[in-house]
This record gives sequence, structure tokens and C-alpha cells, in this order.
Amino acid sequence: MTDLAARHDELRPLMFSIAYRMLGQASEAEDVVQDAWLRMQTDETVVRSPEAYATTVTTRLAIDQLRSARVRREAYVGAWLPEPLLTTPADADPAARAETADTVSMAFLVLLESLSPVERAVFLLREVFGYGYDQIAAVVEKSEPNCRQIFARARARVDERRPRFEVSRAQRDELARRFFAACEQGDMAGLERLLADDVVFNGDGGGKAPAVRRPVEGRVQVLRFLGALLRQGAAQDARIEPVEVNGQPGAQLIGGDGRLVSVLALDIADGHIQAMHNVLNPDKLRHLV
Repeated sequence: MTDLAARHDELRPLMFSIAYRMLGQASEAEDVVQDAWLRMQTDETVVRSPEAYATTVTTRLAIDQLRSARVRREAYVGAWLPEPLLTTPADADPAARAETADTVSMAFLVLLESLSPVERAVFLLREVFGYGYDQIAAVVEKSEPNCRQIFARARARVDERRPRFEVSRAQRDELARRFFAACEQGDMAGLERLLADDVVFNGDGGGKAPAVRRPVEGRVQVLRFLGALLRQGAAQDARIEPVEVNGQPGAQLIGGDGRLVSVLALDIADGHIQAMHNVLNPDKLRHLV
């Protein structure tokens, strides 16, 4: 297994990409990758393709982890959002990022929650990672025709609610800049112009931080809610730090004591903000501190 060990740094990003998209949890994805790597190193099987081997072990472990995680999420307090990842445009080749950023977005990962663990694995391996049905069948231990059927059903379900994103990265980033500038200035009229008529605000406090239990919907309602949040933040001397969250524009809210309070991601399309996803659950922010 010496050759495999030498490829750890090369294989790990692939393994984490699969595990995170499967689980929507950075901490759990790290655990899966570590477990997968230990199993790979202790397995005496002759490995012809390290990439295929890493994909198989990681996906199977992620399926098992997701099955138990779904039970916990049924009892989750309030809306469930993924653990945020802070990314930068320099993380990968721009062309590659353009192809994958949408599939790691908050909205996309939430949508994947509607799929069963095996459906999610088949869909991601085919749609995001481009594996052939024969390869996918070997990973999930099902027949190739069955995998084709699973993928068709999963894709139809995802396409019904698939989030839209701004095609132009420059326009997207400019609109985000204007949004956060308006937030800092308390410019409610400016904020109103940037919100879509049917904009949605989602919050995830997990019962451990103040957050809306249900989505706030509609421009008027979201604007009123944002106004209350901005007044509260100003009273606490909080500051907004724009960052890229899961491949989309976003920001960190830093409290007056320097503590990370929340991470907000924006969905932007058609020149307006379509949705906001705000993670306040401290358990989901630990990996960022």
C-alpha cells in the first residue's frame, strides 16, 4: 500500500468532495475521510485504480453515516442547513469552479436531503463526478440498469426544485457587494431593490442559537426581518465580513467580542437575491473558528 500512501494528498480532496456533498456536514465528512483512509491503508487488496478505490470506500462509508444522520435530523430543532464551507476563487481553476460551485451550494445540498442515501450517492457520482454507470454499480453494489433507474428518478426530483444562480460571476459578486454595503449603511430602500419578490430567508440555530424556526418569505417580510437583525447587530457592535460560502457570495457576522456569530450565504439569480441561508448553530461553526 506504499503507492497508495504516497497519493494521500492527491486523493484526499476527491474523498472530502464526495463525503461533504453526501453528508452536508464538514465535520462528519472529515471523519468519513479519515476512516476511509485508515481502511484503505489496512486493506491488503491489490488496488488497480486508487481513485476508484477511494471513491468506493468513501461513498459506502458516507451512505452508512447518512442513514444514521437522517434519524438525528428528523428530531432537529428548526430548519436544517449544511455546515458552511468558506471557499475562495483561488481554491481551484476558474473553469472547474464554475462547473462545481453550484453543486456545493447551501440550496443544492438542502435539496439533496429529499433523496435517499443510495439515491444521493448515485446522483452525485453521475451528475457531479461523471462516473459511468458500470463504476457506480460497483460502488453501491447494485446492477447497472438499476443505477440508471435510480439516477433518472433522482434527477427528475432534483430538477423540479433545482436552485438557479447568476450566470455571470462578476454580476453576482457586484450585487452581493451592494447588498452588504446597504446592510452596513442601514439602507433599507437599497436592500429592497436587491430582493426578489419571492425571496426566502432560512435560519439554522439548531435550538442552540436564536433563529427563525420557519422560512421568512416575501420581499416585505424579509426586509422587515433584515431591518430587525441589522438593528440588533448594530446594538451589539457586530460587523459583517464578506466571504465566499459554499461557492456562493456570503458573509461572516462577527460579534463585538470577536466571536463568529453566524455565516450567511446568498442565492443570486436574475439580478436579485432569491434566497438567504443563515447558519447560527455554534456546533456547525466550530470548524471555522
